[in-house]
Amino acid sequence: MGSEQILANLRQTAQSLGFSSLGVSDIDLSQAEPYLIEWLSKGFHGEMGYMAKHGVKRSRPAELVPGTVSIITVTFPYLKVSREESWKTIQQPDSAYIARYALGNDYHDVIRERLHTLANAIKAELGTLGYRVFVDSAPILEVEVAQKAGLGWRGKHTLLLSRQQGSFFFLGEIFTDYSFTPTEPTSSHCGSCSRCIAICPTQAIIEPYKLDARRCIAYLTIELKGVIPEEFRSMIGNRIYGCDDCQLVCPWNKYATLSQEIRFESQAQLEQLSLLDLWSWSEVEFKEKLKGSPILRIGYACWRRNIAVGLGNATPSKTILNALIETYPEDCDLVRAHSSWAIEKQLNGLEVC
Repeated sequence: MGSEQILANLRQTAQSLGFSSLGVSDIDLSQAEPYLIEWLSKGFHGEMGYMAKHGVKRSRPAELVPGTVSIITVTFPYLKVSREESWKTIQQPDSAYIARYALGNDYHDVIRERLHTLANAIKAELGTLGYRVFVDSAPILEVEVAQKAGLGWRGKHTLLLSRQQGSFFFLGEIFTDYSFTPTEPTSSHCGSCSRCIAICPTQAIIEPYKLDARRCIAYLTIELKGVIPEEFRSMIGNRIYGCDDCQLVCPWNKYATLSQEIRFESQAQLEQLSLLDLWSWSEVEFKEKLKGSPILRIGYACWRRNIAVGLGNATPSKTILNALIETYPEDCDLVRAHSSWAIEKQLNGLEVC
């Protein structure tokens, strides 16, 4: 069977599994390695120590999985709420904004299953195939690999962009020991646009294609386990788990289609709940209502830490102030460090009113 027919069959199988695109790349990421080294040397990874620990293994796939000669990369759309509705939530300070990818079930589980099914279909067609599948679960330069596979280009916000589907999708990889013919890369289409840079609340995109994760709201509300620096708290607004501003403002995301995956439906009606609703959850409720959600990974204390910041930025209200004061004694030190800030901000706001 010719390589073109193999690729056509792969894409057909991938589409039947819900993947929106598929491409193949070789494993030469040497052009990206100097950028990775520089990024790490400047400390832009913050407290994500695992990134420095793995170092250049990210740019050397065969060191991660010996025997790898080709990488199959797929995209899987996750958007369940329109861009217009997402902006409305961000603009309502008493509502809780959660990154669109985290509204439903954990994407790791959903996509990993499909990747194994796809890999087994390839194996059945070829007769033999050594492989490993990954979904944001290993030291891989995912955007670089996907870019080489022709699935899009790196946007100025550092995410992968596609003319057909924007950027609201997950990436998944199958490392294989079979030498597939690589698909052709595509060119960049950001042009002179810099909306993603201008919109970033904390100015984390310090220049085109360069992100200082230490300033990024996704890092501050998910990856950071300690105290959120006070200089960023007001900028966070009501974003209590991640941030999508750079994607929501991107013109290419007018082509983003809503996902058909039922497991990405909003978990526990998160999109309809206010900051105060979420503040009232006990730890038991947090675990029960978000069972299967990627949000659980940050733990209850960081969850409340983030909501406290959101409440500080909410519309000045005696109801919010009283809710913060009422739970202050029983919260842990991490949460109190942020709720005391929120209490002061609410008091100042009420005085102005």
